Amino acid sequence: MDVQRWDEMYRSRDQIFSGNPNGVLVAEANDLPPGQALDVGCGEGADALWLARRGWQVTAVDISAIALQRAAAAATDIKGRVSWTRADLITTPPPAGAFDLVSIHYFPLLRQPGHAALRGLLDAVAPGGTLLFATHALSDLAVRQEEGFDPADYYQPDDIAQLLDLTWNVLINETRPRTA
Repeated sequence: MDVQRWDEMYRSRDQIFSGNPNGVLVAEANDLPPGQALDVGCGEGADALWLARRGWQVTAVDISAIALQRAAAAATDIKGRVSWTRADLITTPPPAGAFDLVSIHYFPLLRQPGHAALRGLLDAVAPGGTLLFATHALSDLAVRQEEGFDPADYYQPDDIAQLLDLTWNVLINETRPRTA
């Protein structure tokens, strides 16, 4: 991932995102018992903060130091419940089996031969844990050749479901309208 590009994006405005947790996270994780969570591409931290306020111990990872600084500044009421970590999970996988919840929302995960980065994230889910992956529907995105962007180059939930073995139980694999 391009660290400089992400830092520049966060420098461009005082706040990039709404500050609200992702709706899919709220809908799907609200009733999960708290445990260890990994927030992949945490940005300004809304998802990590929401989880921490519900009793989760969160490892919130982003490639942008600026995003992490903003997130940490907003975390005054949850001291010690979130570990803000600068890392590139595409090249350095998280610890295997360490998380009861791996939450991946709108993270630009490029398809790779062998699926190394994706497999690293899947392996981070503890036995009996939950993988929550939400991304933009392909129908909502356009190819931008001048930027070298093709939405088909990125994983979709159905791609991930097809890679899971029989130890996984897929509860939801659907496209939902995005209201925000």
